[in-house]
Amino acid sequence: MNWLIDFFGNPDNWSGSDGIPVRLLQHVEFSVLAFAIAALIALPLGLLIGHTGRGGVIVVLSANAARALPTLGLLVLVVLLIGVGTIWPVLIPLVALAIPPILVNTYEGIRGVDADLRDAAYGMGLRGPQVLFRALVPVALPLILLGLRLAAIQVVATATVAAYVGLGGLGRYIIDGLATKDYPSVFGGAVLVVLLALAVQFGFALLHRVIVSPGVRQVR
Repeated sequence: MNWLIDFFGNPDNWSGSDGIPVRLLQHVEFSVLAFAIAALIALPLGLLIGHTGRGGVIVVLSANAARALPTLGLLVLVVLLIGVGTIWPVLIPLVALAIPPILVNTYEGIRGVDADLRDAAYGMGLRGPQVLFRALVPVALPLILLGLRLAAIQVVATATVAAYVGLGGLGRYIIDGLATKDYPSVFGGAVLVVLLALAVQFGFALLHRVIVSPGVRQVR
């Protein structure tokens, strides 16, 4: 508790380029950008493969294998290949981290929709994308949102690696604090990351209640 008071009660931590508002904004920028890129890649791919059923096993196995990639190791590899000075050494590992849960949950969500519902949609005269977006996606939405939520939380928690390549974000408090044995900063930075992850969790819970049909929520 004393460390929390020392960190959050210090006026110097609330102003300037090293202040909490600036570091928090930087962390959110890294996270949002990486999450958006991952979603733009994984969502359409998951929808397409889930709808057509082609290549699903390969994609799921590849996505699960990608989960085993060490984020910090990938960060170091990217730095060695393209150097520092840009945001890409951070974005590439974060995007690689976020794609698997989005891709797998989207694919499984679409493939898990009752076949009778799919057949009924075709029987009503719907075709192709109409069946996908009018019949399948609304039912699969809870699982799709779960994948998005997991990816977002993982990205927020892992974006602290930006500090390893000299970028900002909340990881600066942790990395710099460990280097200088400033443990209130380490503890404060960790608390801020946890609070941000909880905010993401709450945001997706609210989004789930807003966009998922009550009937689908009850079934799930």
